[in-house]
Amino acid sequence: MWDDLERLEKIDRSKMWKLLFDFPLQCRQAIMLADALPLSPQTSRQLNKTVVCGLGGSAIGGDILKTLLFQKLKIPILINRNYGLPRLVDEETLAFIVSYSGSTEETLSAYEECKKRRSFLISICSGGELKDLSKQDEVPCLIVPSGMPPRTTIGYLSIPLLRILERLKWVEPQNYEELLQVLGEVRKRCHPEVPLSKNPAKSLAQELLGKIPLVYGVEGNTDVVAHRLKTQFNENSKILAFWNVFPELNHNEIVGWGEEGKIDLKRFYPIFIRDHGEAEKIKKRIEITQSIIKKRKVKWSEIWTEGKDKLIRVLSAIYIGDWVSFYLAIAEEVDPTPVKMIDFLKKELSKA
Repeated sequence: MWDDLERLEKIDRSKMWKLLFDFPLQCRQAIMLADALPLSPQTSRQLNKTVVCGLGGSAIGGDILKTLLFQKLKIPILINRNYGLPRLVDEETLAFIVSYSGSTEETLSAYEECKKRRSFLISICSGGELKDLSKQDEVPCLIVPSGMPPRTTIGYLSIPLLRILERLKWVEPQNYEELLQVLGEVRKRCHPEVPLSKNPAKSLAQELLGKIPLVYGVEGNTDVVAHRLKTQFNENSKILAFWNVFPELNHNEIVGWGEEGKIDLKRFYPIFIRDHGEAEKIKKRIEITQSIIKKRKVKWSEIWTEGKDKLIRVLSAIYIGDWVSFYLAIAEEVDPTPVKMIDFLKKELSKA
């Protein structure tokens, strides 16, 4: 089943595997698009905070940015997933308005509110109303290729944010060549033609059959990877999944793994997102938590980040997780691309 390419092609009618395969190329193109974006002289004005407005796959770039710059940037980075804005967003705010489709109603509402507050706006989209508004208001607008599920455009919707901050001299340049190299290596290992016995993504997907994934990351380090993998299980694999972070989960969720509970814990499958840069105290917390879970006779796995720089480590683990959610969808015989429940919700909302 796992190595039957003909079966894979039949189930994956929208060619999700090809979008996954092209991810390293997408990241390269995202760098070039960000470098070509004209920035107005207004960017030299005093700015002391950043807000990223977006939903779903269009917001994950903001989460990545926040994680990467958690301990580097002296100004706050806010992620806004709502119609309105936090009170502190004002004329001294750099506002990234991100909507892959260009028609996300919450994001368009946030755009208008940012404009009223005279924030410095930069938009990212593939077209739609956001593109039209940006042109009308002379807002720098980075146009990315259209026709893809938003969740598969993470390179287009994350790297430009970071690259723009580099151009503004807010952060040091990243090692993008190493990023592309590491992503290429992940692709080689996770490619559909690589058999189950040698393919880490297929192997983990096999373990997850019939289970509810619990994805555990680390606050300010791999939290965005855990969140992303949870949503990929939802949208690609069409299953429920949950995520949490260390050290917070050691103050609440860990109790659920105790012997006092009556629920069958074997229905769950924890996945620990690991990083060689973990602090010793965090490493110890993870190891103790794993030992507790092991006593309950529940299987668990780890996904390790790869590379030197934080951007590379985060995106490499996200890329591995994307492949895992894809193979789990194929194993469950569901096309990973359509998201019928989201389409249904949008249709019902349009009636209001």
